[in-house]
Amino acid sequence: MAAETIPPAAAPADERVREKSTLSKVLSRPEVGALAGVVIVWVLFAIVASRHNFISWATTASILNRAAPLGILAVAVALLMIAGEFDLSVGSIIGFSGMVIMVLVTPTTGGGFGWTLWPAVGISLLFALTTGLFNGAIVIATKLPSFIVTLGTLFAFRGVSIAVTRLLTDRTQLGQLDIVAGYGLAQKIFASNLNLFGSQFNVAILWWFVLTALATWVLLRTRAGNWIFGTGGAVDAARNVGVPTRRVKIALFMTTAFAAWLVAVIQVVQFTGADTLRGTGQEFQAIIAAVVGGCLLTGGYGSAIGASLGALIFALVQQGIVITGVEGDWFQVFIGGILLGAVIFNNFIRTRAALR
Repeated sequence: MAAETIPPAAAPADERVREKSTLSKVLSRPEVGALAGVVIVWVLFAIVASRHNFISWATTASILNRAAPLGILAVAVALLMIAGEFDLSVGSIIGFSGMVIMVLVTPTTGGGFGWTLWPAVGISLLFALTTGLFNGAIVIATKLPSFIVTLGTLFAFRGVSIAVTRLLTDRTQLGQLDIVAGYGLAQKIFASNLNLFGSQFNVAILWWFVLTALATWVLLRTRAGNWIFGTGGAVDAARNVGVPTRRVKIALFMTTAFAAWLVAVIQVVQFTGADTLRGTGQEFQAIIAAVVGGCLLTGGYGSAIGASLGALIFALVQQGIVITGVEGDWFQVFIGGILLGAVIFNNFIRTRAALR
């Protein structure tokens, strides 16, 4: 009689290869906390400001118009933060880029150079990209924290913008861009309004949406996106497997500079002028928006969509405060609370998702 064969006991599932649940995958996304924040803030103001026409297309247009410039900046800053670096100079680049355009187009009788608009816009872009290249090269060459390097360039470019403009024109504010040759086309591209649902939506919103979609595609669907995450998550390991970490960082510093330039052009064309102090504080708002959107200060984690949602929260709070008549001084209190709450909430969500 043949001996009975006893099948071996099934081996326990290896914890390392356990498939995550759908809920866990959703919760692990960086932008989940920011999306929840948008919903909470919107519902809060929808209730508090229900008598002030908060739920309307006009208010929606105002919110998106406010969010667009910060959203453009926050998306680029988020990419750099995912790669493990910071750029505090973007605010001063906004002011500097705008003043480069205005000094170049201001008539010679006013201390400027009398150029037409588009060559001035091109030179301004060249200056901005060179600044980003300089920031990245200094960070890599010196191995100093990018926080320190770009803090230095923040003050340097703000000072240059004020000093040179005052030296040439004896002013720190320049205007009348709308009488410069080339303004009409620039206005259509950067500052025209789209009449939708009876409300005016600025074309900057389209720039914001397109750049968010492009950045998301790069992060999730391209090799460059893997390089960005690898550079921020484990730079030595990434370098060992052939990731050009130095080029990645320089390219991203140039990307934040480009975003700052784009915001500067949008604002210069929209307001037909520039101010040397324009962009002040925008660097911190962009970083906060990226953090609220799920980016880690240590790098290697985050999303462009989350950063855009973080910018949207800023705009919701600003518009909500205006509509409800709350003193504007409370805006910073709201933002501080949102920042702390978002960081705590995002950390909680990531911890819970990791345990599932």
